[in-house]
Formats: sequence, structure tokens, C-alpha cells
Amino acid sequence: MEFKIDKFENHTLIKVLEEKLDTHIAPTLKSELVLVSGNGEKNIILDLSNCRYCDSSGLSAILVANRLCKNASGTFVLTGLNDAVERLITISQLDTVLNISNSVDDAVAMIKEVE
Repeated sequence: MEFKIDKFENHTLIKVLEEKLDTHIAPTLKSELVLVSGNGEKNIILDLSNCRYCDSSGLSAILVANRLCKNASGTFVLTGLNDAVERLITISQLDTVLNISNSVDDAVAMIKEVE
């Protein structure tokens, strides 16, 4: 199993269980995100605390999640970034586009603030 998906009252938490968010699991993550969004979920938290590495396909999956939430007038929050992944997101200038929190609890609070 590559992800753990927990549905809560006002958001869905997707925890990536793999160490690498790359071409091997990014397509599966994208389809999961589309399914979750298709089921009417507009707030998604993506927890990458297990990820040590992310490539362009991983970034693409993150952007898909962000777009799905935006299109549904919801909130997407990225959490649990390690230094390497955070650096990649900063270099790609996605830190200006994405909601990033330090913990799942902070992410939940960000979603509650918006609602």
C-alpha cells in the first residue's frame, strides 16, 4: 500500500507511505486524488512526512491536488515536508502557490480558518 487515506468530517488526509514520490507512485496518487475529489471532497491534506524524495512527477501530482481543491472551492494543504522536498518546492517557486503547514494539526486548522 502506497497511501493511507482517512476521511474526516471536513477534509480527507492522504499520507504517502513511500519514501519516494516519483514516477512509480505519482500516477496512482493522481488517480486517488481525482477519486477523492470526485466523491465531493474539496479539502485535502497531503502528508509527505515519510517522503525523502520527490521528482517532477511527484510535483505534478501535488499540483493536480491543488487544482482539484481550488476548482471545488476548497483548500489543499501540504504537510510533513523534509528538507530535500521543501527545497524542491521552493526552487520550483511552488511555495508561493501552495498552502504548506508544519503538521497535520496545523493543516486542519488552516482548513477550518477558511471554512
